[in-house]
Amino acid sequence: MASSASGSAWYRSLKTATRSGLTVERATNQPLAALRGALGVAIALFGALALGGPAMATSAALGAQLAGMATFQRSYRPRPWLALATALALSVSTFVGYVVSPWHPLFLTVLAVWAFAAGMAWVAGQTAGILASMAVTVMIVAVTLPASVPEAAQHAGVIAAGGVIQALLVVLWPVDRWGAHREALAEACASMADYARRLRHDPFALFDPDPLMAAREAAMVTPGQARSRPSELAGVRSLVERLRPALAALADPRVGAAEEGRERDRARELLGAAAEILDAAARSIRSGEGAQVPERAYRALAIPDGGPVLHGIARHTALRLIGLLAEVTDALDSPVDDDQPRYLRRPGVRALLPLTVAAVKRHWTQRSPVMRHAVRVAVVVTLAEGLGLLLPFGHGYWAAMTVMMIMRPEFSQTYTRGVARLAGTVVGVGLASVVMVLAKPAPWVCGLLAVVAVGCAYLSMRAGYMALSALVSVYVVFLLSMDGLVVRYTAEERVGMTLLGGLLAFAAYAVWPTWQTVRLPDRLADYIDAAGRYAAAGLDAFGDPSPRNRRALRDALLDHRQARAALTATEASAEAEPVRERGLRPSQLADARAAVSAIGRTTMLIEAHVPAAEGESPGAAAFAAVVREQLAHAAQAVRVGAPVDITPVRDAFSRWSESEDGTPPEIIFDASILTEAVTGLQDALAS
Repeated sequence: MASSASGSAWYRSLKTATRSGLTVERATNQPLAALRGALGVAIALFGALALGGPAMATSAALGAQLAGMATFQRSYRPRPWLALATALALSVSTFVGYVVSPWHPLFLTVLAVWAFAAGMAWVAGQTAGILASMAVTVMIVAVTLPASVPEAAQHAGVIAAGGVIQALLVVLWPVDRWGAHREALAEACASMADYARRLRHDPFALFDPDPLMAAREAAMVTPGQARSRPSELAGVRSLVERLRPALAALADPRVGAAEEGRERDRARELLGAAAEILDAAARSIRSGEGAQVPERAYRALAIPDGGPVLHGIARHTALRLIGLLAEVTDALDSPVDDDQPRYLRRPGVRALLPLTVAAVKRHWTQRSPVMRHAVRVAVVVTLAEGLGLLLPFGHGYWAAMTVMMIMRPEFSQTYTRGVARLAGTVVGVGLASVVMVLAKPAPWVCGLLAVVAVGCAYLSMRAGYMALSALVSVYVVFLLSMDGLVVRYTAEERVGMTLLGGLLAFAAYAVWPTWQTVRLPDRLADYIDAAGRYAAAGLDAFGDPSPRNRRALRDALLDHRQARAALTATEASAEAEPVRERGLRPSQLADARAAVSAIGRTTMLIEAHVPAAEGESPGAAAFAAVVREQLAHAAQAVRVGAPVDITPVRDAFSRWSESEDGTPPEIIFDASILTEAVTGLQDALAS
C-alpha cells in the first residue's frame, strides 16, 4: 500500500514537472535589449573570425553570449559589472580547464572541484548560482577547441573580450536602464492601492508584502547608481512602507473607524482616495512623468463641510494617512537633494566577500540544501563527463553540459528544467542539424545563423526554459559548425548524450534528494520566532519611542517578512515534491500560518499607534520580554515536535492590564488583540 502511494506521488510530481517544463509563455524581453545582446555576439564572433579563425570565433562568441545572458538576469546590480564578472569567470575557468585537459583523471578532478564551487555559489543568491554554472558549462565545451597552452590563453582572452564588448554596449547603448527598478517600485504602489481597495470591503483583508520586499531590493543601489537615479525612484518607497499600518489601522473596526455608520463611510472614502493616489503614483513612476491625481481624490482628503467625522485614535490615524499621501505626491513632484542623496547602499565586492564567506560557513553542513546540491552536482557532472570520454560517440560534453544547466538545489526546479532542457535540445539540435546536412553553409553563414539564434534566445528568455533551450541548442550547433566540430557527428549522438545527462541528473535527485517538505517545521519555527521579535519590538517602541527602538522595529519587520517569504517559497516547492510527510498536518500548518499572520497584523496596528501614545508605559517592556521569550520557546517546540505552551503571555497581559500604570487605553487594547493572536497560535499547533 505504501509503495503504491509513493509511486502515485512520484507520478503526480513528474506529471506536474513535465507540464510546467513544456509550457511556453507568451512573453518577451525588451526587443532593443535583445538586439543589443545579439550585436555584441556578432561583433565578438565576426571580429575573432576575421582575426583568428573559426575556433577563436567560437570562444569569443561563447563569452559574449553568456555575458549577454548575464545582463538579463534578475539582478538590480549595474549590468556592465554583471557582464564583466561573467566574462572573467568564464575566462579563468576555460584556461584552467584546458591546462589540465590532457590528463583525464586530473581534468575530472578539477571539474568536480569547479562544479562543487558553482553549487556552493547558490549561497550568494540565484544570480550568482546561475552565472557560476555558466562558467563550468563553458569550461566543458571550450576545452575541446585549443591545441596548445598559448592558444588556450588566447581563447581565454577572447572569451573575456566578448564580455567586455557586451559591457561596453550596455554603457554606450542603455536600454530601459532603470526599467526593473521602476517596475518594482510601481508594483509596490499598485499593490498598496489594491490593498486599500480591498480594505474598503474587508477590514481584515490579507496583505502580500512581496512587492514591498522587491521594491526594497531595487532601492539598494551603488553610489554611482544613486547619483544617476531618477528622482521619482527616490523617497517614495519608505512612504509607501509607512502607509500600510495607517491603512490597516483605519480600516480595522476594533481600533479604527466604527464597523457601520458615518465613520465607516468616511473610512471607505479615505481608503478609496488613497487607492487612487497610489495608482497615480505607480503610473508616474513607470512613465517618469508627474503624478496625475484625480481632483476627486484630493476632495475626499479634505475635512467634510459638516466637520470631522472620525474621532479619537481613528481621527489621528486618518490625519497620519492624509499626511503620508501628501508626502507621496510631493516626493514625485519635487526633485531629490543632489547634494545629499538618500539611498540604501548595495554592498560592493569588498563587502560581499565576508558576507559570502559567512554564508558558506553557515551552509557547510550535510543538512544544508545548498551543500547537498553542490556535492550532488559535482558527482553527477564528473560522472557525465567521464562517461562522455569513455563512450565512442561525439559530443560527449553535451551530457555534462546538460547536468550543469538543469541541476538546481530544489527538486521541482531540477525536474522542470530537465524536462524543458531535454525537449528543447531535441527540437533545437534536430532543426539545426537538418539545416547543416541539407545546406552545408559556409563558416561565416553559420556565424550569421548563430547570431540570429542567440538574438531570438535573448528575446525569448521570459517565454520559458524549453524555448530558451531550443534556441541555445540551435546557437551552439551553428557556432561549433564553423570549425567543423558538428558536421562530424550525427544529431542522434548529440541528442543521446543530452538524454544521458538528463537521466543522470534525475537519478541523482531520486537517489540523494533534498526535500523541501521536511524543512517546513523549521521554516514555520523561523516565522514564529521572527513574529515574536517583531511584536516585542513594537511593544518596546511604546515604552521608549526612541530612534533606536524605531530602527529595531523596522529591522524586526524586515526579518518577519523574510521569514514569511522563506516559508511561502518552501511550501510552494513542497507542493511539487513526491513527499507528503511534513511533520505537521496541512491543517496545522495553515492554521499556524494564519495565527502568525494575525500576530504580525496586530503588531502593525501597534506600530500605527506608536505616535499617538502619550505618557510612559512601564509595563510594555515587561510584556514585550515575555512575548519574545515565549514565542522563541514555541518556535523551538515546533522544530523538535514538542507541545507548545504560550499561556505565560496571557498571564503577563493580565498583570499589565490590571496594574493601572498609566498606559493609554488604546495601547492596552492593542496588547489584548496581540494576546488573542498568540493564543490562536497555541490552539492551531495543538489542534
